[in-house]
Amino acid sequence: MYAPSTRAKMSSIFAYQSSEVDWCESNFQHSELVAEFYNTFSNVFFLIFGPLMMFLMHPYAQKRSWGIYGVSVLFMVIGLFSMYFHMTLSFVGQLLDEISILWLLASGYSVWLPRCYFPKFIKGSRFYFSCLVIMTTIISTFLTFVKPTVNAYALNSIAIHILYIVRKEYKKTSNRDLRHLIAVSVILWAAALTSWVSDRVLCSFWQRIQFFYLHSIWHVLISITFPYGIVTMALVDAKYEMPDKTLKVHYWPRDSWLIGLPYVEIQENDKNC
Repeated sequence: MYAPSTRAKMSSIFAYQSSEVDWCESNFQHSELVAEFYNTFSNVFFLIFGPLMMFLMHPYAQKRSWGIYGVSVLFMVIGLFSMYFHMTLSFVGQLLDEISILWLLASGYSVWLPRCYFPKFIKGSRFYFSCLVIMTTIISTFLTFVKPTVNAYALNSIAIHILYIVRKEYKKTSNRDLRHLIAVSVILWAAALTSWVSDRVLCSFWQRIQFFYLHSIWHVLISITFPYGIVTMALVDAKYEMPDKTLKVHYWPRDSWLIGLPYVEIQENDKNC
């Protein structure tokens, strides 16, 4: 049973409550129903890239892991919750947005983190590691209702750890496709993060020059980072888990285009001389 103070906090959360977070975009400027118009509808890219990556990565899912579908569905859920948050600027919307991001990262860890990065007491078992990740994520989810700022710190610490892993894998590999994907992923993520921070820290400047779109640019850039990120992790995972197979990187809609969404095709290594 929850203590009375905890029950009171949780009941107040589910009553309508405005979020303390308010982005730089002017509120209700374009519609009486949508608080932040551009921040809301820039999330449409989550709803486009999620199903598209499920389709493009279907052959990979059949041969390696159906977890790609769960990750893609969570990616779309983030888009929906982020739309709800920016449309209403409600505290519940903020929590749903943050918690869905937390669970997306947790699912990515469970599916793709190489065993060499598991804690030693896990002894290389992906099942036990996934259980540990789920338990940690459940606890973190509960803590967001008790003290909402905990979730933001958890997300930031996870991002630092992911960068640490990506940096180590970049140094280890000579695979040109993997090195390119890592570089593009980090550049996109850094550009997205710069937009996010700039919108928060330099809002008064952007308002003076009538440019309110940096958080919506964050949505666009981070949604493009998603395909690059999951294909990067699929290649890293294949190096450890599928040494007898080769993952060929392709780009949708055409390999020859300068810009495209990456996906992989699994090929059997030819063992004949």
